Amino acid sequence: MKDNKKVLLFDTLADQYRYNNLPTDLIHLNSEFTIFNLADLKQPMPFSLPISRLNFFVFGFMKQAKGSYTLDHHTFELKPYTIYFTNPGHYRSFRHEEITEAYLITFSETFLKESIHGNIFDEFPFLLTETVPAMTVDKDTFEQFERLYLQIHREYISQSPFRKKIIVSLFFALLLKYKEYFFMDYNAIYEGNRGSEIVVTFKKQLEKHYRDLASGKATEVFRIQDYADAQNLHPNYLSNVIKTKTGKTIGTWISEKSIAESRSLLQNTNLPIKDIAYRLGFTDTAHFSKFFKKQVGTSPVEYRKS
Repeated sequence: MKDNKKVLLFDTLADQYRYNNLPTDLIHLNSEFTIFNLADLKQPMPFSLPISRLNFFVFGFMKQAKGSYTLDHHTFELKPYTIYFTNPGHYRSFRHEEITEAYLITFSETFLKESIHGNIFDEFPFLLTETVPAMTVDKDTFEQFERLYLQIHREYISQSPFRKKIIVSLFFALLLKYKEYFFMDYNAIYEGNRGSEIVVTFKKQLEKHYRDLASGKATEVFRIQDYADAQNLHPNYLSNVIKTKTGKTIGTWISEKSIAESRSLLQNTNLPIKDIAYRLGFTDTAHFSKFFKKQVGTSPVEYRKS
C-alpha cells in the first residue's frame, strides 16, 4: 500500500482491508486472485470505504444488495442483479446500504498473464478501457454468471490439489460470458476529454510493446520519449496526464509491466534467465535479479522453482 498525497493507493485487496481494519481471513489463496461474499465481512450497515486507488481489477456481482459506487466522477447505483467491473488506477469509493448476497472477485495483471495467457488484453480489450458502466440485468442473465462465480468460489475454498487450475478455467469462462453479454456491442463511457484517450492509447502501446519484447520481436525498451512520440505529445505532458489520471507515474507503469512479463516468462517458458533479462532491456542478469527480487520478494531462480 502506498500513500499518494491524500489518496491511498492499494496494491492488493489484503492491503486495502488491513488499512481499513477489515477481516482478511476470506482471502484463501493469495492476493493475486480473491473471491468471497461481501456479506461474510459482517459489517454494520451502512458500510462504506473511502476514496482510494486500487492497483488491481474488480468484478462485483450484486445479487441482493443496495448502494452505490463512484469511479472518478461517475456514480453508479448498486441494486439487485447489478454487475460491475473496474480496472486499476481510478479513484473509487463505495457505500453499501444493504448486503445480503454480493460476490466480489479481485485479480491482478500477474494472475491474468501467468494463469490464462500472455495476449489476454487482445482477447478481452474491455480490461484496458477507461470506464465501464455498471450493468443491471434480468434474473435469467444474472443466474448464468451466478453459476460460474459460485463454482469458482466453491473451488476457491476447497482443498483440491487442482483448485487453481479449475479456478482459472472457470474464470476464463466468466470473462468470455462477460464479453458475450456486455462487450460485443460495447459502448464505453467517454469522459469527453483528451486525457482519457491518451491513457487508453498508452496502456495499449505498453501492453503491445512488452509482448513484442517478450516474444523477441522488439529488442529495445521504449523510453517515455518513445511513448510520447507515438501520440505526438511532449513527454512532460504525457507524464502529467498519466500520473493525474491513473495515480501512477509512467516509470511505475513500465516497472510493473516489466515484472508481469518477467513472471510470465519465468513460469511459462524455458528461456534462460539471462535471455529473459536481455529481452526485457536489462544489461546484465545481476541487475535483473536485483530488480526482480526487490519487486517480488524472491529471486528469479527461486520464483521459477516455486
